[in-house]
Amino acid sequence: MTPTILYDGFAFIEGPRWHDGALWFSDMHDDSVWRAAPGKAPEKMADVPGYPSGLGWLPDGSLLVVSMMDKQILRQEFGGVPGPFADLSGIAARRINDMVVSATGHAWVGNFGFDFDTGEAPAPAALAGISPDGKVTRAADGLLFPNGMVITPDGNTLIVAETFGAKLTAFDIGSDNTLSNKRDWAALPEGAVPDGICLDAEGAVWAASPTTGTCLRLKEGGEVLETITTGRQTIACALGGADGRTLYLSTAETTDREKCRALRSARIETMQVKVPGTPTF
Repeated sequence: MTPTILYDGFAFIEGPRWHDGALWFSDMHDDSVWRAAPGKAPEKMADVPGYPSGLGWLPDGSLLVVSMMDKQILRQEFGGVPGPFADLSGIAARRINDMVVSATGHAWVGNFGFDFDTGEAPAPAALAGISPDGKVTRAADGLLFPNGMVITPDGNTLIVAETFGAKLTAFDIGSDNTLSNKRDWAALPEGAVPDGICLDAEGAVWAASPTTGTCLRLKEGGEVLETITTGRQTIACALGGADGRTLYLSTAETTDREKCRALRSARIETMQVKVPGTPTF
């Protein structure tokens, strides 16, 4: 299956989310956050100079944005300027990355755990938990580059992409938002690694794999149900559209910041799929 190009001309797209009838995403290497309503050109919603990545929303509708380089979560209230919400510098040894926010406003945020840009050897990282009032806790340890995350519709399970573990890892979510019962959910095929992920209504996870230029639909246990090939680094994915059956794919030629800013060749590509997505918050 081959996707079609929906938007191009961006530097490096991260954190796509379908929210309130539109696709939202970060342009990490252009330091900006965007919203794209169906049939309309993308609209810049915020400038975030610290490399924006994961996105999510609190129950009051305000936007949370990961600011990677300064290890901050920013909060934007109804179109205003994003301001400080949570400081993860006490938990994240290196820059932070993707995020998921629950229906009750509790967030989990991953981090690299090592200096990716200088070739430092991979090291285990902690997962941060953030309460709706911005309090930060250490939610889990021993993850190899915790990246994309999803929460099951019942709110009871968190699934985390461990990029350098080449697998998806699950946790039980307690009534107090603590995580327990860490377990392997699915290993990816040889050569593939999970970056951004999304969940569909049958409980399968779509996992973007930059190393193989694919997006894989996986069931618990690791069986590959479907494969979409982009032929480019496939960074992240989201399900949305009017019926939830549009799979949005973030693709790029390179991760190098200066090359990305010069080429401006990052894209959102799309594919229609049979199984719709689950709600994102």
